[in-house]
Amino acid sequence: MRASRAATAKALTAVITGAVVLLAVAGCGGAASGSGGVPGTLRVGLIPNISPETQKAQYEPFREYLARKLGVKVELFVATDYSGVVEALAAERVDVAYLGGLTYVQAAELTSITPLVTEVDTETGTPRYSSAIVVRKDAPYRTVKDVVAAGGRFAFGDVSSTSGSLYPRIMLVDAGAQCDKSDLAKCPPLRSVVFTGGHDAAATAVLNGNVDAAGLELRILHRLERQGTVPAGALRVIEARDVMGYPWVARDGLSDQARRTIIDAFTGVTDPKLLALMRAKKYVKVTASDYATIRQRAAALGLLTTAG
Repeated sequence: MRASRAATAKALTAVITGAVVLLAVAGCGGAASGSGGVPGTLRVGLIPNISPETQKAQYEPFREYLARKLGVKVELFVATDYSGVVEALAAERVDVAYLGGLTYVQAAELTSITPLVTEVDTETGTPRYSSAIVVRKDAPYRTVKDVVAAGGRFAFGDVSSTSGSLYPRIMLVDAGAQCDKSDLAKCPPLRSVVFTGGHDAAATAVLNGNVDAAGLELRILHRLERQGTVPAGALRVIEARDVMGYPWVARDGLSDQARRTIIDAFTGVTDPKLLALMRAKKYVKVTASDYATIRQRAAALGLLTTAG
């Protein structure tokens, strides 16, 4: 009987030991199920430069590509505003995020993140794109100075948008507006300033006559025209500035190996349909120094610490 008990105990120990080993192996496989040290579930955050629902649906093919390329589960997160993605990065609820240049420098004030890549824009053929101030085609304004001098009504997108907030504010200040650093909704002699939350909403505000002019990303306006959301030619550009492209960034907790693997996944995109969806000819690596000008201008205009 004693020998039988000993044998049973030995067998039970072997089963338990085997189960622990299997669990450990399974755990390791889950954590490193993708190549290059990428987490088993990669959480990707996106700023809502258009409505969050539209943004998430638009990026579904890209989510599928990343999951297939990296061999991991990929989850998309689109916040209701730009600062929501920054907060998610700071709280480590997302691993990789697509940010505007301004959102990136704001986020870097709050948490340690590393820019990875940006797209080569299909319209400019460079890693830069255009921020524009637009008016209705029948408006009397020919320059931004005209809008300022007339005390017009102005719409920005999200307060943390590079092309919908920072660069339009730069253009307004250069045209003589006295934008208040302590109150971003005051830019005398402009009669009023509003933040619509997105480029599509800013375009619609001008189109409907709710404001006289708005700042937005030019390539988004062109997409809205192609989609028929904004009639082609209904809005007229009165000034535009070049902007450094949106960076994809990684939170501090990701390993260098994982970052390199993710960079390779971006620079390895060759599918024309996927590139067109992402508004890219291809992807190129970027560093923090590429956004130094944005950081300097944001600080000067009181926008550096808006996010979060």
